[in-house]
Amino acid sequence: MTATVKSKKSLTTKKSSSREEQEIDYSLNDLLLRGRVSAPATTKELPSGDKVVEFRLIITRESREGVDTLDIAAWSAKSRKIALTLDSDEWIEVSGSIRRRFWQSPAGVASRWQVEAAEILRL
Repeated sequence: MTATVKSKKSLTTKKSSSREEQEIDYSLNDLLLRGRVSAPATTKELPSGDKVVEFRLIITRESREGVDTLDIAAWSAKSRKIALTLDSDEWIEVSGSIRRRFWQSPAGVASRWQVEAAEILRL
């Protein structure tokens, strides 16, 4: 798995009783993945009417045997269009961020982690 780290900070202001404090936020949610597409992507329409295209990316582990299979979600029109043209076993690069999605299931609130693809490139 390949990851990149960028140095970026933002300034937030907190109000604390009669004075203001400034706090630097070093948070970053930016990733770069390279791997093989496991199977053709599928389109899902959510109850809200939004559409998302989902597929899985297979990434070989560097430090030990095996692979990781990650769920990728393409939300923008451009990334959805590209995702739907990908073939099984095709090598690609995905840049984006990791998100935790929540929804109401019959058993209660459910969630899962997925990579939100900002850009998808063929290698």
